Amino acid sequence: MTATEPAAAPAGLRITAVTSSYGRGPGAQRVLDGLDLTVGPGELAAVLGPSGCGKTTLLRIVAGFIAPDSGEIALGDRIVSGPGVAVPPERRGIGIVAQEGALFPHLSVARNVAFGLTRTGRAERRSRAAGMLALVGLADYGDRMPHELSGGQQQRVALARALAPRPALVLLDEPFNALDSALRAGLRSDVRAALRASGTTAVLVTHDQEEALSCADRVAVIRDGRVAQSGTPHELYAAPADPWVASFVGEAVLLPATADGRTATTPLGEVAVPADASGAGTVALRPEQLALVPVSGATAGGRVVGRVTEVRYHGHDTLTLLDVDGVGTVTARAPGAPVFHPGDEAGVVASGAATFHRD
Repeated sequence: MTATEPAAAPAGLRITAVTSSYGRGPGAQRVLDGLDLTVGPGELAAVLGPSGCGKTTLLRIVAGFIAPDSGEIALGDRIVSGPGVAVPPERRGIGIVAQEGALFPHLSVARNVAFGLTRTGRAERRSRAAGMLALVGLADYGDRMPHELSGGQQQRVALARALAPRPALVLLDEPFNALDSALRAGLRSDVRAALRASGTTAVLVTHDQEEALSCADRVAVIRDGRVAQSGTPHELYAAPADPWVASFVGEAVLLPATADGRTATTPLGEVAVPADASGAGTVALRPEQLALVPVSGATAGGRVVGRVTEVRYHGHDTLTLLDVDGVGTVTARAPGAPVFHPGDEAGVVASGAATFHRD
């Protein structure tokens, strides 16, 4: 996509102490429990969490489809939900891209994109629709019908339709979920480029950790109705707030440890930890921080030995699972083809800095 669009001043999103429950009275089930989240103007934030954690509920509350029990939601300086305030969905200035695109089957692509432009003249609607289709790389597709498009093209049209009214915020509800893996990565990149070109603030709800880490400026991980951690993808991966976040955002090797200053003693040997770490706790290492060496070298060096139980070859790298006495299953990642195979013994060497979480 090469087209660009002058960006209007984007508005950020601020969610403060939002609670929401299913049902009423003693049997009510709390879904969101005082959730706080801030998304900066022009940012793409990914909301990530296990099934049932409240991701979709949060999206529907921000859109205005359901009312929260309490809390406040603001777009820029404008409060759209809070005590005594309940701006209806159609007046919030929010665009939505659903999982299936949800295009109108009886309207052409261009008319789908122009559908929400009800307060503009016909010529301006046509011009705006054409501009949005160019932005998402479908400049020559305006006269086609939705059924003539691929799934990825339909999602691009849905994004163009969401952006056409110049919304303050775009909500993307697992928009790549129905696509095959070959299409997802390319479409994620295209959607990210279109959002940046338009300068629009966006929130992507997903259950896919790779998706969240690869395309978002900020990732918020929800657990038990609250944000367990919010930060850049690198911050969440390199410095998870706790062992649960470490395990949820990418693979993690969790080990019991005793820390003393900059070093922690673990069943796999000593690893580097932050200077203020002390006492008993858990260290989190990433699989790429574990190297496997032949048993002869491991024995000579006094290193821990494990037995390979499973090998997962991904083309660009290999994940090797080992059973280590006194530790359990650990996972090592290395580039290229497998070196060890199920049944082999291998020495396990930990390196690099680990995160430490005190008990």
